[in-house]
Amino acid sequence: MNPETIALIGILLLFLLIALRMPIAFAMAGIGLLGMFMLTGAEASMQLIAGDVFRQFGTLSMAVVPLFIFMGQIVYHTGMSSKLFDASYKWFGALPGGLAATTLVSSAMFSAVSGSNSAGTATIGAIAMPEMKKYRYDRRFASGTVAIGGTLGILIPPSTALIIVAVQAEQSIATLFRASLFPAFVVTALLVATAFLRAGLTPSLAPRGPKYGWGERFRSLNGTVEIVILFGVSVIGMLVGWFTPTEAAGVGAFGAVAIGLITRQLTWEKFRIATVETLRITAFVVMLIVSAVIFGRFLTLTRLPFELAGWAADLPVAPVVVLLLVLGIYLVGGALMDGLGFLVLSIPLFYPLLETLGYNLIWATIVVVLVTTFGAVTPPVGVNAFIVAGIDRELSILDVFRGCLSYYLPYALAIAAFIIWPSLILFAV
Repeated sequence: MNPETIALIGILLLFLLIALRMPIAFAMAGIGLLGMFMLTGAEASMQLIAGDVFRQFGTLSMAVVPLFIFMGQIVYHTGMSSKLFDASYKWFGALPGGLAATTLVSSAMFSAVSGSNSAGTATIGAIAMPEMKKYRYDRRFASGTVAIGGTLGILIPPSTALIIVAVQAEQSIATLFRASLFPAFVVTALLVATAFLRAGLTPSLAPRGPKYGWGERFRSLNGTVEIVILFGVSVIGMLVGWFTPTEAAGVGAFGAVAIGLITRQLTWEKFRIATVETLRITAFVVMLIVSAVIFGRFLTLTRLPFELAGWAADLPVAPVVVLLLVLGIYLVGGALMDGLGFLVLSIPLFYPLLETLGYNLIWATIVVVLVTTFGAVTPPVGVNAFIVAGIDRELSILDVFRGCLSYYLPYALAIAAFIIWPSLILFAV
């Protein structure tokens, strides 16, 4: 049996195991190990894996993952995210669809320090869903807004997904963060505009909230100072060159703890819970990376990615056709499974192809991440939609997906614009 056939069988077995509910990290590692044993033998395989894993984790750059996760956990457990929502609501709540816009803006701001789709959806959803219910928002519209807002977490720095992609694809974390800022702003602005437009056209979807005076609006901004300081010092400091990504993560984690202690919002119990959650999430991320290293080495030994790249490069079609096919696979993959898991799984297979076709990999990463996170709100397995349905048990998953429908068009328009005009992403690199 030739190596390419072994690789194809391995990929089919991988998806079979995932369909049978085996954790993706275990499935990738198991298939990768089995394939390598078949190709090079057990002893040579273990030596290769040991070297690859050591190189992956033998640098300080991997420290950004637990440190940024810890910063997000401290922000969540000390209540800083609740203050974000309160301030946004007092500024926008009186407008038609203002509470929906508040939810989206709060999701974007919280995502800046959590870097996680699921964390942003669960955190903001737990705050926003009861409020929208109280002000008689349409249930589908409210749930779709929360779910779509959570997708911003994977794109806004310090996104855990961007960090992992950068490490795995050997790209600069700071460069990816810079490249993601404008797309994140565009997507957020389009979603907010859509919320206002829908509420304006159909007022029954989103009754207006109470109007607050200017004094109370400005006073509410006091609660956002902590987030602004954290984001300004750590993330912006990294983007302008004050810190390396690892230093920025350390500064952010220390700053979150310091602010929590100074404001007396961080108790020992909250610190303990944040630490345990950080360890749990970090263990999940590390397992994903290790399994991706093993599976990626297996594919490299079979040379399937390079054969695929060569085959695609020789196709009598324009490179953009192949790109759209790849993006279609990412959309389906993001809908069928967790976006981060699919990104880790697919990078060894598709990045050599995209590079062979002549696409800039920084640009390709942002587009791929956007398409994949879009899958988090599309059937049949939109992770964010299931989280929202879990928050409000009176909602069916179908209701949530229907609530997301109106936000599909602006998302698709943004993705199309970034494909047609790559400079919208690359100008910041």
